[in-house]
Amino acid sequence: MGEIEQRKVDHLELCATDEVAFREKSTLLECVQLVHNSLPDLSERSLDTSVKLLGKELRAPLIIAAMTGGSEPSAEVNHCLSAVAEARGYGFGLGSQRAMQRAPETAWTYEVRQHAPTTLLLGNVGVVQARDTPTAELVKLVEDIGADALCVHMNPAQELVQPGGDRDFRGGLQTFERLVRELPFPVVAKETGNGIGKGTAAALRQVGVQVCDVSGAGGTSWVGVEALRAEPTARALGELLWDWGVPTAAAVAHAHAAGLEPIATGGIKTGLDVARAIALGARAAGIARPLLQAFKQGGREAVETFLDGVELQLRAVMLLCGARDLEALRRHERVITGELCTWTAQL
Repeated sequence: MGEIEQRKVDHLELCATDEVAFREKSTLLECVQLVHNSLPDLSERSLDTSVKLLGKELRAPLIIAAMTGGSEPSAEVNHCLSAVAEARGYGFGLGSQRAMQRAPETAWTYEVRQHAPTTLLLGNVGVVQARDTPTAELVKLVEDIGADALCVHMNPAQELVQPGGDRDFRGGLQTFERLVRELPFPVVAKETGNGIGKGTAAALRQVGVQVCDVSGAGGTSWVGVEALRAEPTARALGELLWDWGVPTAAAVAHAHAAGLEPIATGGIKTGLDVARAIALGARAAGIARPLLQAFKQGGREAVETFLDGVELQLRAVMLLCGARDLEALRRHERVITGELCTWTAQL
């Protein structure tokens, strides 16, 4: 088994546990209090959870977020969860295609179109790899899997702890500017568990990025994932930086204020989390590790049961806010409390 393939297997095994969660820092979504409406004047059946994202209509504002690819276990996860996304009208994100770049024989682990022919499908490549890859090769990487857009992920904290990770992060913003200009499909700026701050959000918008996946702090710590795989020196660094990052709620607020369309990922577990993120300006929300855990515990049936719960919770919150659709939820009264006030005061 090659080094990248082994890394993908390690990531899946670790993320199927709670050992890689943030330890003290939360998403701060609990600081978003939606004001109760005792007279909603709505029927539950009349609620509309649909949203348009990256040119495609989603039945609910949910994405099965980027997790994996590049190994046989990855393929099993991707094929099952992409079929769930197709059946439920969600989006689906692939894990980093770096393995596919380096070892084309692993491409089949990313090929999900036979399971999800109409799903909003997001490809995925690191900004460092994109910087060093001709645009034509990136186009082929996306076209080979039939993706609708390319997530370009930023993960300097993870790379600093990862064995053999990147250390040269120069030219990232210029890479986004080039890709927005040259790629024939949308570019999504994506973090990897450490969130997007105000300055980064503004810079991305300035070079033409329109959609970002905030992947905020409070869910899975990818620094922690790599710390558990690292040698002692890097592990010590990972322990120190385990909770590093911008909490998901703050990252959504920063991105929305900068004029981006945020996808809220990072610690999203419930329909209430989704509703709170949308109230802060998120276009949709992504869920990853809880679905991997459900899949490992009970296969597709467990995944469907979990998502049934998320949709039920979202619809309940919408009704209790008197919000007929997601735009109404986005405009609904809210009270920001606690630490999130500090993070958003500058906005």
